[in-house]
Amino acid sequence: MVSVGQKVPDFVLPDQSGKMVRLSDFKDKAVVLYFYPKDDTPGCTTEACNFRDSYEKIKKLGAQVVGVSADSVQSHSNFAKKYSLPFPLLSDTKKEVATKFGAIKNGNVSRCTFIIGKDGRLLKSFMTVDPAKHDKEVISFLEAL
Repeated sequence: MVSVGQKVPDFVLPDQSGKMVRLSDFKDKAVVLYFYPKDDTPGCTTEACNFRDSYEKIKKLGAQVVGVSADSVQSHSNFAKKYSLPFPLLSDTKKEVATKFGAIKNGNVSRCTFIIGKDGRLLKSFMTVDPAKHDKEVISFLEAL
């Protein structure tokens, strides 16, 4: 598991369109890397839609939102289209990236978020997340940077 202050290992996963995305693709921005259990379920939909609604504000704060779950590219595509999600959803079907971040509980991807600085170091981890207000926590943290 990555600790605050440590360099985050680069990884590559396909997004909802099948395009391969590297964490290092966002090196000029902070990254809000959020892990979630399952597309189109109540808590995950609430969290994703709140990030969608706060997306412009997060971008103005110099950050990029990136979601990750073990769902397939097709599932992510359907989820992103259904809710007009403007950010990448990465498909970690083997749960390798989630495992590196300690985002696995009882064999499933758990809800947690990591904020990675422009220098590639972990700035903050949220291991307990309330999907209804997590976007506000993230914005507060980014504003304080």
